Amino acid sequence: MPPNSRKSTPMHHRYRPFPAIPLPDRRWPDRTIDHAPLWCSVDLRDGNQALVEPMGPDRKRRMFDLLVRMGFTEIEVGFPSSGQPDFDFVRELVEQRRIPPHVTIQVLTQAREDLIDRTFEAIDGAPRAIVHVYNATAPLFRRVVFGLDRPGVVDIAVRAVRHIKQRAHEVAARTHVVLEYSPEMFSATELDFTKEICEAVIDTWGPTPEERLILNLPATVEVATPNIYADQIEWLDRNLIGRESVLLSLHPHNDRGTAVAAAEQGLMAGADRIEGTLFGNGERTGNVDVVTLALNLASQGVDPKLHLADIPAIVRIVEECNRLPVHARHPYAGELVFTAFSGSHQDAIKKGFAALEATDGAFWAVPYLPIDPKDIGRTYEAVVRVNSQSGKGGVAYVLHADHGLDLPRGLQIDFSPIVQARAEACGGEVTPEEIRRAFDVTYISGGSLRLVEYVTTNDGVAGTPCTIDATLTDGVGQRTIYGDGNGPIDAFVDALVRAYEIDLHVHDYHEHALRAGEDATAVSYVETVLNGETVWGVGIDPNIVTASLAAIVSAVGRRVSAVDAKKEHHAAFAVR
Repeated sequence: MPPNSRKSTPMHHRYRPFPAIPLPDRRWPDRTIDHAPLWCSVDLRDGNQALVEPMGPDRKRRMFDLLVRMGFTEIEVGFPSSGQPDFDFVRELVEQRRIPPHVTIQVLTQAREDLIDRTFEAIDGAPRAIVHVYNATAPLFRRVVFGLDRPGVVDIAVRAVRHIKQRAHEVAARTHVVLEYSPEMFSATELDFTKEICEAVIDTWGPTPEERLILNLPATVEVATPNIYADQIEWLDRNLIGRESVLLSLHPHNDRGTAVAAAEQGLMAGADRIEGTLFGNGERTGNVDVVTLALNLASQGVDPKLHLADIPAIVRIVEECNRLPVHARHPYAGELVFTAFSGSHQDAIKKGFAALEATDGAFWAVPYLPIDPKDIGRTYEAVVRVNSQSGKGGVAYVLHADHGLDLPRGLQIDFSPIVQARAEACGGEVTPEEIRRAFDVTYISGGSLRLVEYVTTNDGVAGTPCTIDATLTDGVGQRTIYGDGNGPIDAFVDALVRAYEIDLHVHDYHEHALRAGEDATAVSYVETVLNGETVWGVGIDPNIVTASLAAIVSAVGRRVSAVDAKKEHHAAFAVR
């Protein structure tokens, strides 16, 4: 434990900032990523070693098969010299010929000859394998962990690579071996020493532009901001002797929560390849999230070179294999990332979808939705969900998306407080079914009056002289009313005014079909001014005239029996 005297020291005084990289003419900030990197999944090694309950053979097979289906051509399948389970899994892949021709397996080993030999036993017979060797290079490790100077650390790497080269020659007839070398803790290693040890590895292995060596530059622990990592990558990209025979690979971790940004900026700085895990599982705060990186590329019009059309299915398999949940707010993959509860967000999304429908939809442009949920296997059903934070736009969106009702703005404003009151009362989400039930009770079935039948002259043509005989019921008895005017709606309003001695005017009127086809049902929204008060009514019927008259009856009936309507509205939310 630290000495007690340190308790009085402010926390931030105990840490030193990572020094900036002297690169005044850095070029990466002006670059963009215009193609996908080479991807290598390390879910079965780096991800697996970070699990509370490491994967057994069945879960490993499921994960491997998923990675193959997703399009990974390089998959790190284990650390076979670390234990029997990893060794057995690699042998199973080789002996059962489970490795597709286009896939290269990768295995990790420490820089020790006995462990390298065990690694070669595991991969023997695989068509193509990457042997990934590493040793720690950072000054903290040299001083505290190994007690070695720079030449001693270089010697470890060179001897290991020399041994791998010898073993690769021995198995060349059965297995083509590619070398990958990682100066562990590259992110905290002096750049001149990284250059020295990497060039020593290059000289020992002898790569060519046709048979390149992979130099993996891991942010084993994030120690600085992403721009520092990018500067380190660009410095090495520009200064490394033999760069044309090297694939620069990145292996960012997420200790500062910036692994994705570090990876993207590292690609801009000259890297060719990314190692990471699906959804970022890994030691401490995790590895870089390959799915997020790939979909970030897709959102910028760049082909990610991975199959990501069914993210929910990928999430299910990863959760089952890792036995860890993918967070509900995880980028792209989380259950709630395409869901808006905020009223202003909902209103903007609703308008965005409406604007998109007016175009050919060739380019996606909807507020608050950076990509189309359907492009990755999601639906629009949960894009907007309603709680106490929601507004009229959210309620209107749900009614339109789930029930086909396209409410005019005035009706949205009228109905929204009713739903919000319920959401505040229950303290949670109001479902689309509850919203529809409340809408029906409020505007369609809540009043005491119903239209039974009617007869018009002139076939009910709007704007021409018309008379109407209509029969209404209040649930107890029936009443026939008469009126005349210009068209059926005007005549019907006249009939209601005479019969009920009210001041009634139709202020606004909207209609649309609920379903396409010959039996299309029409919905009519009518804004009335009844005795000086604005009252909305809604009618639904296969005949648009009937739907319009029913809407007017609904508005009048709501005021004739306002008390009963309120009781029925509260009852609509009683059943959950």
